[in-house]
Amino acid sequence: MTVTSIPIPPRSREITIGYLGDLLFNAGFIDDRQKTDLDALERQSRGPAKTKLRTDEDASPFKAIMAMNLTDASGNGTRIDDFLLARLVAEDAHLPFCKIDPLKLDVGMIESKISRPFARRHKMVPVAIKDGKLIVAMVNPFDTNAIDSYRPMAKQDVEVVVAAESDVIGVITEQYGFRSSVTKAERDLKGGFDLGNLEQYVKLKSGVEIETSDQHIVNAVDYLLQHAYDSRASDIHIEPKREAAQIRFRIDGALHEIQRVPKLVNMAIVSRLKTMCRMDIAEKRRPQDGRIKTEREGKEIELRVSTLPTAFGEKVVMRIFDPEVMLRNLSGLGFYEDELKTFEEWIKRPHGIILVTGPTGSGKTVTLYSALKSLASPELNITTIEDPIEMVYDDFNQTSVQSKIGITFASALRTILRQDPDIIMVGEIRDQETAQNAVQAALTGHLVFSTLHTNDASTSVTRLIDLGIQPFLISSTLIGAMAQRLLRKICEDCKRNRPLTVEEAAMLNLQAPPGKRIIVKEGAGCIRCRNTGYFGRTGIFEILPIDNAMRDLIDRSEDFIKIKEMAVKRGMRTLKQSALRKLAEGSTTFEEVVRVTGI
Repeated sequence: MTVTSIPIPPRSREITIGYLGDLLFNAGFIDDRQKTDLDALERQSRGPAKTKLRTDEDASPFKAIMAMNLTDASGNGTRIDDFLLARLVAEDAHLPFCKIDPLKLDVGMIESKISRPFARRHKMVPVAIKDGKLIVAMVNPFDTNAIDSYRPMAKQDVEVVVAAESDVIGVITEQYGFRSSVTKAERDLKGGFDLGNLEQYVKLKSGVEIETSDQHIVNAVDYLLQHAYDSRASDIHIEPKREAAQIRFRIDGALHEIQRVPKLVNMAIVSRLKTMCRMDIAEKRRPQDGRIKTEREGKEIELRVSTLPTAFGEKVVMRIFDPEVMLRNLSGLGFYEDELKTFEEWIKRPHGIILVTGPTGSGKTVTLYSALKSLASPELNITTIEDPIEMVYDDFNQTSVQSKIGITFASALRTILRQDPDIIMVGEIRDQETAQNAVQAALTGHLVFSTLHTNDASTSVTRLIDLGIQPFLISSTLIGAMAQRLLRKICEDCKRNRPLTVEEAAMLNLQAPPGKRIIVKEGAGCIRCRNTGYFGRTGIFEILPIDNAMRDLIDRSEDFIKIKEMAVKRGMRTLKQSALRKLAEGSTTFEEVVRVTGI
């Protein structure tokens, strides 16, 4: 965040719909017709207590304008949001604009510098201390009364920046609210024993567990989940350490530290989470698994919760399953047009086996769920066997592996074959019995989806042979194998050019013309991507169709090298080639290609 020392304008001004409309019109973002609509909205809004910028978000002129869904008058399709409006206000006030990154905030500092009621009333929040000055983000920088009132409270020089209303409200509601809840919970829970890694051997408060219905703990957990959803996190890690517990989010495959909470509060948070997913809160010596279903903006989001005893207490990992991520259109997974066409042809076959391969975290489950979603209809019986069930979806019949009571992939698959299925998804082929049952299902007229942990598509054939499947059975049932990986995408807000060094180009087997450099893209790092240079992920795929030439190689038990050579000759694009194509298109970086493909 770059901030320059500019004093707050010596004038007070209301921020109204009309004022914001003038800014948009003068900057060329709206035309005469749109300006007329805003003027009409301004007249309609006038009345007792309606013209001022109020803490009631429903009365916010920013929200009123965004509700109109205006787009840039130039016709480029850019939607007018509160970030654009805040930039225009900052420019008019001759103050810097600040995009707040909640993951970089010192929430303890915020709590110590401003009270929550004052922050909400004036829509302002401290965001940093720089060169001895307290940087305060405001929605209305013309509220001189608020600044004058706040300076004595701050007890140091205050410098104002302008931030979007959604950013400021988000910090106050989620970040500030979480820390406030933790502080109050710590105050209420003090007096117990710090048991460290021996807590399982000592009774706390005469055997009574920390009260998990305490409102402060409930609030802290709610704020934590809300923050994770807003941050696009795929996992939440709560890790007890010697002095405190560390909370981290996994975003686009990388972990970011979010908060640290006192050990006593962490014990209560863990108990609250275990209660929510119906675990035994008294059992702290053994790992446990559970699920939580929550609602966000009208859609259900599931969390799979796992606990693990560690040296300093129970570690909790929550995996977030957002239906918009897990159940996507196949076209949104990163397929190129020819790859999508091939895969769609596979899944429309009446019977056979389709294998998706790759390491843990390569997106196999999302691909399979998305394929099943595209096939789901009242005319088909789709049944899955998973370990565990990743996300519950009504259109599938889902069963979970439970080894303790004898429900394995193989035994469940035998039972499912008596349930009149049309399509079967086996979470993973791990052993000979499961592989044989999957082949038998395909031979008897069923379409079978499954995964294997192999490095590429061609190795999946030899893996099945290693599991004891006869080559002629593989060639007659296997429709195709697809290997996949996930590449982080470059953040569009900070994308820039950079030349490859001679050594980097050589690693990719590329050579530039004499006197020229090979130019690729990278992310410079910004607030939107948390200075990582990446935002979101996309898939790369290696698709191996089983045609007559390939069946001949399989029948002869040829090794995976010859299978791969034949596939490449017949047009298969390898994972490395797909990654290099994404690099050439400017979708990802050189470093990401090397990391994922091991070039």
